[in-house]
Amino acid sequence: MSSEEKIVAYVIIVVEVGKEYDVLGKLRSFENVTEARVVYGEYDLVARVEVESIKKLEKIIMEIRRIPGVLRSATLISA
Repeated sequence: MSSEEKIVAYVIIVVEVGKEYDVLGKLRSFENVTEARVVYGEYDLVARVEVESIKKLEKIIMEIRRIPGVLRSATLISA
């Protein structure tokens, strides 16, 4: 991977009922979140994250998990 390539990951999130838009607002304020949307089905939100390293991705995932109302998440790293 060249120094210009970024790691792209999709974080799918389950939140407490009624907290979708509160969490969405916080997600959209994160510098490395390039897109975040409410979705319907098993998960409530999906966020696209672009970072320079796995270490930075780990840090952002931990920040997302600490948002009030987030119950669980899964991270899909794109190739």
